[in-house]
Amino acid sequence: MNISFNKYQGAGNDFIIIDNREGEINPSDSKLINKLCDRRFGIGADGLILISGCTMADYEMKYFNSDGKLGSMCGNGGRCSAHFAMKSGIAGQNQKFLAYDGLHEATVDNDSVRLQMGNVNEFRIVNGSYFINTGSPHYIVFKDDADKVNVAEEGKRLRWSKEFAPGGTNVNFVQVIDNGLYIRTFERGVEEETLACGTGVTASAIASVLAGYFGAGPVNVRTRGGNLKVEFDIKNEKVTNIWLSGPATFVFEGNIKV
Repeated sequence: MNISFNKYQGAGNDFIIIDNREGEINPSDSKLINKLCDRRFGIGADGLILISGCTMADYEMKYFNSDGKLGSMCGNGGRCSAHFAMKSGIAGQNQKFLAYDGLHEATVDNDSVRLQMGNVNEFRIVNGSYFINTGSPHYIVFKDDADKVNVAEEGKRLRWSKEFAPGGTNVNFVQVIDNGLYIRTFERGVEEETLACGTGVTASAIASVLAGYFGAGPVNVRTRGGNLKVEFDIKNEKVTNIWLSGPATFVFEGNIKV
């Protein structure tokens, strides 16, 4: 079978995107998805996205982690999907798509995409740090110097800690800097540090306001792969009107025989 694909990256978070409206790829074929994401024996990516038809929106985004398993919401993947959908004529500049956690709106402006995230209606504090679900679960740990953290070791330990059983969590190590935040993320499903994580950036920005580091949004965020911005409103500990903005970059397109 020949598979046509596009390679995208959003702040260094990279994805394989496939137009699957004809249903050529079986979403349950985790071995194939894992092979395509393999950086040595496949195309290589943090995750794979299938774009499917949808009656209630322009399309459906199905996100899979690089281990081949169906993932939860992916913020940077959503932004890259929106750019791909406009580039491919599937949707226009202003669009709506269905994802794991429901419907999302997006606006594409050249190589920048602004994506509406789902509301956050609850959060909890675990061992002094915030745990927030922004479509994917995130544990946010504030550090004085994020670059001194052994993300692989500490991230893996926290990712599987009993407080987040059975599914585990993503882990964000967050440093408050002059103009916002600097974040490093250990991403579940990838099982290593990624250059950026959209849902993690969103959760960390919200946590920074809840913790009193900033009075309100928007919050500018620097990741190892690029800069993002999170806008939101907080009232009575409910977080609404959440928007994640930043680059969504087409890298290349090709075909692979599997």
